Amino acid sequence: MSRALLIVDVQNDFTEGGALAVEGGDAVAAAVTLFLAAHADDYDVIIASRDWHDADGDNGGHFALAPDYVDSWPVHCVAGTEGAEYDPLLATDAVTHHVRKGQGKPAYSMFEGRTEAGETVGAILTAAGALTADVVGIATDHCVRATALDAIAHGVRVRIFTDLVAGVASAPSEAALAELVHAGAEVAESPDA
Repeated sequence: MSRALLIVDVQNDFTEGGALAVEGGDAVAAAVTLFLAAHADDYDVIIASRDWHDADGDNGGHFALAPDYVDSWPVHCVAGTEGAEYDPLLATDAVTHHVRKGQGKPAYSMFEGRTEAGETVGAILTAAGALTADVVGIATDHCVRATALDAIAHGVRVRIFTDLVAGVASAPSEAALAELVHAGAEVAESPDA
């Protein structure tokens, strides 16, 4: 039985000082790095995702001058910009696959993205025989939620490490975690917490 670690959108635009900064984002980046230093060998596959939106256009309505912060957002994570890069506190040397999502369209789940070679997360997990996945990253109430739900739909047993995620706001983050538990995920602190 193979295990996967899914690291969701730990990027400059989602950490402190970014276009859509999430409070605690830098702390998550640093904590995930410490976790990887101790546990990378526990995983057969480590996949990290990044929003990677087109510089031109509104990315299928995802970017808006007057965003509703539900379906539309300010400009963020534009391909090739500093905001789209991984937070510098996140060490990515143990990552086996890098996925980009959201080119020209809204995308929340890393399952909507592809590697540079065109691989999907679902195909990577299937090829590795991954039956379990731990999920960490940003933001609990948006992309972490969507990724975990898609992993469950893919037939993977999911665990979210609550000390390795950060959400936009506490109420929707708590609701997202409750929804994930209802869908079959386990919510726990990481082994070293």
